[in-house]
Amino acid sequence: MSNVKQLPIQLQKLGLMRFKKLYPQQHNIDSKIVTLLALSDFAWRSLESQPDLMPWLLCKSELQNRAIHSPFENWDLTELDESQCHKLLRKYREKYWLKVAFLDLCCNNPISDSIKYISQLADMLIQSANQWAHAHVAKVNGEPLDERNQAMPLMVLGMGKLGGQELNYSSDIDLIFAYPRSVKTQGGRRSIEAQVFYTKVAQKLIASLNQTTGDGQVFRVDMRLRPFGESGPLVMSFNAIEDYYQEQGRDWERYAMLKGRLIGAPNQYWDEFNQLLKPFVYRRYIDFSVIESLRKMKLMIAQEVRRKRLTNNIKLGAGGIREVEFIVQALQMVRGGREANLQTQSLLKALKELTVSQIIDDLEAKDLKNNYLYLRKVEQYLQIFDDQQTQTLPDDELNQQRLNLLLAQPDFTASVSDIEHVMSQINNEFTHVIGEETEPLDTCESAFVSAWEHGDISFLNDPKDDWQLPLQDFKLRLSKAKVGNRGRDILDKLMPALLKQLSNFNASATAFTMICQILNKIISRTAYLELLYENPGTLKQLVLLCCHSKWIGEHISRYPILLDELIDPAVLYKPTPLTAYKDEIRQYFLRIEHDDLELQMESLRQFKQTHQLRIAAADATGVIDVMKVSDHLTALAEAVVDQAVNIAWHNTAQRFGTPQGTDDENKGFAVIAYGKTGGFEVGYDSDLDLVFVHNHDGLSQTNGKKPIDSRQFYLKLAQRLMHLFNTRTASGILYELDTRLRPEGASGLLAINLESFNHYQQTQAWTWEHQALVRARLILGQDELIERFAEIRKGILCQQRDIKVLKDDVIKMREKMRVHLAKGNTDKFDLKQDIGGMADIEFITQYLVLKYAHEFERLTVYSDNVRILTDAAKIGCITKDQQQQLIHAYISYRSRYHVLSLEQQGRLVPRIQFEEDITNVKRIWDIIFELN
Repeated sequence: MSNVKQLPIQLQKLGLMRFKKLYPQQHNIDSKIVTLLALSDFAWRSLESQPDLMPWLLCKSELQNRAIHSPFENWDLTELDESQCHKLLRKYREKYWLKVAFLDLCCNNPISDSIKYISQLADMLIQSANQWAHAHVAKVNGEPLDERNQAMPLMVLGMGKLGGQELNYSSDIDLIFAYPRSVKTQGGRRSIEAQVFYTKVAQKLIASLNQTTGDGQVFRVDMRLRPFGESGPLVMSFNAIEDYYQEQGRDWERYAMLKGRLIGAPNQYWDEFNQLLKPFVYRRYIDFSVIESLRKMKLMIAQEVRRKRLTNNIKLGAGGIREVEFIVQALQMVRGGREANLQTQSLLKALKELTVSQIIDDLEAKDLKNNYLYLRKVEQYLQIFDDQQTQTLPDDELNQQRLNLLLAQPDFTASVSDIEHVMSQINNEFTHVIGEETEPLDTCESAFVSAWEHGDISFLNDPKDDWQLPLQDFKLRLSKAKVGNRGRDILDKLMPALLKQLSNFNASATAFTMICQILNKIISRTAYLELLYENPGTLKQLVLLCCHSKWIGEHISRYPILLDELIDPAVLYKPTPLTAYKDEIRQYFLRIEHDDLELQMESLRQFKQTHQLRIAAADATGVIDVMKVSDHLTALAEAVVDQAVNIAWHNTAQRFGTPQGTDDENKGFAVIAYGKTGGFEVGYDSDLDLVFVHNHDGLSQTNGKKPIDSRQFYLKLAQRLMHLFNTRTASGILYELDTRLRPEGASGLLAINLESFNHYQQTQAWTWEHQALVRARLILGQDELIERFAEIRKGILCQQRDIKVLKDDVIKMREKMRVHLAKGNTDKFDLKQDIGGMADIEFITQYLVLKYAHEFERLTVYSDNVRILTDAAKIGCITKDQQQQLIHAYISYRSRYHVLSLEQQGRLVPRIQFEEDITNVKRIWDIIFELN
């Protein structure tokens, strides 16, 4: 293979052409380098980038050397900036992955050595990134110290093949982060909590590995295996991790954690961490329950393979690499609690120990090992070809020739036959150990099949007459739709199952119509139809939610990608913790390039839609109450605003540089939320009323190649934000952004200096603008801006006012709104705008603050109506009875408003249903405004 003449003619030409292009002055053509260039596009790019690596590759002592050196040797980590760090890590990765490619393609290196060597190199890259990130965060914030005054490092747990030291050539890496103790940092310019410190370290670590720069990428970093998955905090303390796995850990997490391995230099906390996880992974008794769990996991993978149409996949297909892993890990988990020798992350070590413990015989173990390593070798070749994470056999001639050569096969048919023989042997052993989970039988009675085939519900035992029209309408639309044979076959199986689910839930024609509307949207996308058919639980959740809420049905029909959210009810009905939205969206965006604005805009919308669906599902089914619904929708909106500001900042800074004294964390920019957002009352289709402020004057300049004054910079930043929110993409707009509450309204500057904002409020603002300020709060900005805005807001609200003028202004504004906006009549009540409705309660609250705050500053603490009214009663501005009646009416109105929103029925209700609340609010209005 080292001889160029042994290469097929196409590969020979490719290798020689590349060699001559790289080394035009080189007269002696090295056959091994030619072979490497012919077999790997990645090697070609790497040598094109670093052509002087050829002598290093050909050095015999270097090829045999497995010593691992740091990419940061001779560097002071505190002086190593981000771009230098990223470059060094990526060049290191390129250099040593090139060496592995040379070993595997040209030197016939044992695959067991190659995957271990890659894993060790990966450990060094991760450890180095961790040390650099820690040093940089500690430089500003100090660091958490233990009882002996020693710094506590971030603990990095490598999962999957990284944990087992069996890493793929082009693998993602799965990580979990932990820290030992929750203490504040010491020695920095400011002290922060350990959770905040380690989160910053983790974010820098991830970015240093995951970001794609001009030098490429080190690893794609996947954090979804951490406690609570994507909705969980990025880092957790030892105590929090222990509590989670003891109380909430699931079978698949046991399976995953078996491969967990701490990465880096061992320290005094390693043993403590390993001991707290061990009882979760390994039961003290022989645990055969894992077999059933793994069988079900394998079925789910098989369904996913079919849904994604993964053919010729040597990892996930029957008899693939994953089945070997299942066999070994199942036997480890069954016996590992009793036999400590089985407690290893390495598959090959575990396989050896299983023979020592006589759980499988030597011949079976030998066959499994050989077959596993054969498939890992094939996988390695496939990934070295172009440094792509693939386990699928090639369908192009060039890569087929490469594989044939490496497997010493005459043609691709022979290569596939050899691979299939190996996979057949593995699958036989898998069936012997794990068994096969049979797919659920189609239990739809013949009546549902007949109803679908004939488009006639009379076949059903208990036909619902109002189903007939949506069923016929759907069949008519289907007859005109472009649906392939596969799609029609799936529909013929899916529809009887759907009719049965509709019958089980006694669904209305509206729900039936809504589901048909969803099916019409996905009719040509067979993967979604298969998802519903292959996962009866998903179909059940779809029917359940459409029966509960028209809004959810409309939401899914607009964005069918949300069907994936229905697969796991445990996630679907469990909204993200209120404090975790910002962390989750940042984690979500770690995988997205800074410069891919189109993808960022789509991802913002998909994040919002996914989480709105989870909140709505929990709302519709009564999992959370109306106050919590608004809290979640508000927290989601704030997280989206936060991420959008980060995107807009990066885009604007890239063009113009940044104002003096600012950076990514201290932007000198803040967002004030008014109305529903300010008052923690965001609804499903709410606009966001926002005002943008900053703390820079117009004299200073930005530091970029195209410097502009700071005022212009913040105007452009605000314009970019408007673009991110209001532009209609394939996934719609993000939120309708309304900035008319800024000083001077629509004619005013889009972003204004905070002191100018203060001056305007002091000298020019109308009463209604001060009313609006009652419901305002700063939702994003650095500490000094938060504190200054709080001072300004309190100063404005605590002004002593002419009570008669105030009263007249408030009453006139309320009348003006009512005349223009109220929709009610003698029978129907407009929950928001009619006399006695929500707006009256809001105006009462605002009036009380503006009237009494000069005496009672406490009224300015909160921005939401309920807490303001509670404080007003404690102070004595209103009676306890008035407080209770107003809050009862307000929550009742909002609860009904939420239900109507989910059913998309506007805000009119029968007046008689709220007669008592309406009367109470009217009476209190008259008393407070002294109208009697």
